[in-house]
Amino acid sequence: MSVHRIRLHRSAHSASPPAAAPERATAQVRPDLGALLARRLVADRGDVPGWVLITLMTAAIVVALWAVASEQILQIFNNAMAPFLGTEL
Repeated sequence: MSVHRIRLHRSAHSASPPAAAPERATAQVRPDLGALLARRLVADRGDVPGWVLITLMTAAIVVALWAVASEQILQIFNNAMAPFLGTEL
C-alpha cells in the first residue's frame, strides 16, 4: 500500500483578482456602530443581583462552618502552619 501526497496549485491564468468590497462612506458606518453600541450598553445591566446573591451565600456558608467547627478549623490551620513556623504539634 502506498500513500500519495497531492499538492494543489493555482494556475496563473485561472487566478482572478479578488472582488472589491463595496465602497461605504466612513461617516455613514460610524454612527450606525455608535448607535448599536449605545443601545447595547443601555440594555446591558449585567448580572449584579446574581453576583450579590452568590457573595452573600458564600459568606453565609463560611459563617455557618466557622460557628459549627471553629475549633477544628483552627487546629487544621495550626497543624498546617507548624512545619513552617518550627513549632511542635
